[in-house]
Amino acid sequence: MAIEYRIILDDEHEFSYRIEPDRVFDHETAKLAPRWTRLDHQQCNNCPLSRNEFSHCPAAVDLHRVIEDFQGLPAIRKAQVHVRTPEREYNKLVGLEEGLRALLGVIMATSACPILGRLKPMAHQHLPFASNQEFVLRAVSLYLARQYFNLREGRHADWELRGLVRSFQQLQLVNQAFWQRIHDTCHEDSNLKAFLTFFSMASSLTYSLETQLQKIRPLVMSAGDGVETA
Repeated sequence: MAIEYRIILDDEHEFSYRIEPDRVFDHETAKLAPRWTRLDHQQCNNCPLSRNEFSHCPAAVDLHRVIEDFQGLPAIRKAQVHVRTPEREYNKLVGLEEGLRALLGVIMATSACPILGRLKPMAHQHLPFASNQEFVLRAVSLYLARQYFNLREGRHADWELRGLVRSFQQLQLVNQAFWQRIHDTCHEDSNLKAFLTFFSMASSLTYSLETQLQKIRPLVMSAGDGVETA
């Protein structure tokens, strides 16, 4: 179930990537990655990984090729982005920042990072170029579906979304640390801008969940009251 990205800027700049959502972290390959991918380089404050078991940050290792490919390219440059998932294809002319945000997001969510891995259900239903409203709706919907199964299987169900906020608070710490990692190695702004917009979308569920919920309420409630059947 690979997700394929092709980003075309011009005749000299065309990049292709194939992301396997359920890939396994390769410790031997990680040893060949750049120094900035080492676990102890700008390690996240909330990182649960042990340096004795992981010499490198799994997410950074997965990202380093993309970071290096687009290093020095400005975020405002237009790019034709083709995305193929097992279910459908997407094709859009966007600023490089937006295309990179989608690509970096799916790579991070499917990495072996235990914290970013909480986004893997969204990656399995990958929606590139998602708006902030779509991001919030998908995150909340998946979280509530999980609570439903928790209830049915005899576990605590968090209908107040407190756990969702806590999860995104942890993700926010990861995003902040990655900002420092990328800032240390990038000379221009394409990767930095992409991470900034990804960071902004994730932080919206931490700082203003109620505001975000009110924004999606009209969409969710537009069908009116559902008809209950016995």
